[in-house]
Order: sequence, then structure tokens, then C-alpha cells
Amino acid sequence: MAEIHQDITQFTAERAWGARDLAEIAGASVRLHWTDKPYIWHTNTGAEVFMVVDGAVDMSYKVNGVEQTVRLGPNDVFVAQVGDEHIARPVGAARILVVEEKGSI
Repeated sequence: MAEIHQDITQFTAERAWGARDLAEIAGASVRLHWTDKPYIWHTNTGAEVFMVVDGAVDMSYKVNGVEQTVRLGPNDVFVAQVGDEHIARPVGAARILVVEEKGSI
């Protein structure tokens, strides 16, 4: 059955990085996250697509061991490939759409 989600910019969670599961597609999860706290430095076992829906996020990632940071705003997308070490640090509260291998951290 088709679903419509018209309230994504109003979504909140009980804790940082809480999520609303939207779909599972060929082993990938599509989730809407709400957070006001940083995540952790991590790498994924598969590619990750990270799109800011509302708010701003400072996304840091490492290139040859050197930390780089870019500020992402609404509709900006960050794509991490397998092994790309990264951390998301929201600037205030943010809502983020994440597509990644199901069960990934």
C-alpha cells in the first residue's frame, strides 16, 4: 500500500538519532532521523546516502587521514562509500533522510 509522509519537517524522536522507518528496498533501509547531537566517527559496510531535509549538519570525513568538514543544509546530499570514515554533527536540531544497508551503524 502506498504511503504519504507530509510531516517530515515536524518529525521528532525521543532521543538523538531516533528514526522513522520509511521503507526497505533490496536490503537497504530508508529512514528519517531526527537529532540534535553528533553521531560517532564510523565507517559503513555499504554505501550511505545522507540528505539533510531540515536544519544544518556539519559533516566531517577523512581523506587520506586528514579531516575535512562541509556544512550541509536542506536538500544537500553526502554520499559515503564503503570505508569512508565520517561523522555528522548537527547545528541545532536536524532531520536527515538516510539510505544505507539495513543494520548498518
